[in-house]
Amino acid sequence: MRVPAQSVCTAIRDDIVSGVFERGGRLTEEQLARRYGVSRVPVREALRTLESEGFVVTRRHAGAHVAEPTEQEAADLLDMRALLEPLGAARAAQRRTEAHLKVLRGLVRLGQERARRGQGEDLRSLGGWFHETLAQASGSPALTALLTQLRHKIAWMYAVDQPAHPVEAWSEHGAIVDAVARGDAERARALTALHAERSLTLHRLKRPERGRVRVSQHVVNTASGQN
Repeated sequence: MRVPAQSVCTAIRDDIVSGVFERGGRLTEEQLARRYGVSRVPVREALRTLESEGFVVTRRHAGAHVAEPTEQEAADLLDMRALLEPLGAARAAQRRTEAHLKVLRGLVRLGQERARRGQGEDLRSLGGWFHETLAQASGSPALTALLTQLRHKIAWMYAVDQPAHPVEAWSEHGAIVDAVARGDAERARALTALHAERSLTLHRLKRPERGRVRVSQHVVNTASGQN
C-alpha cells in the first residue's frame, strides 16, 4: 500500500512539535522510514515540505535537521498571528457560510460549558478547533494554511497556560462569532485582535531539553494515495 507523503509529513511534524525530535537533531530518511513503517520516497517528499514550512533545515554535507528557531523568530510568530487572525475574522464576517456559523456556535457552547466545569484540557482542544474553523470561514485557503502553520509553530515553541478566567475567554469567542454572524467585519477584526493581545501573557517559551529521547506512538495514516 502506498502511503501519502502528506500523512508522513503530518506524523513527522507532530513529533517535532511534541518534542520527540529535539531541535537541531538530525533526521535521516532511513531512520524516519523505519520509524513510520514507510518507504523513503514519501519521507523524502515530507522533509521537503517541512523544510518549506520552517520545521526542518538541510545542511550541506550533513543532511536534514530539525530547525532551531531563535527567541526573536519565536516572538515573530506571535506577532504574525496577531496580524493574521483579525484579518481572517474580518474575512469570515464577509464570507462565512451557515455551516461555519453552526460549527462556531456549537464550539462556543461547548467551550462555555467546559469552562464552567473547569475542564482545562478539553478547552485547549476546543480553542484550537474554534480558531481553525474561524480561519476556514474566511474563504481564503492561503490564509487558512498560513494560520494553521502558525498554530503548529507556536505549539512547538511555546507552552500555553490556561486563562485565569476561562469563562470570560469563551465569552470573547462568542462575541467574535456574533460579529461574524452579523457580517460586521470591523468589529470581528477588533474583537479578535483584542483576544489575541490578551492571550500573549499566557505563552511561555519552551526551553529545549537536550540529550533526552522521547518515544511517540504516532501511527501514519496508510490510506492509499499519491506518494
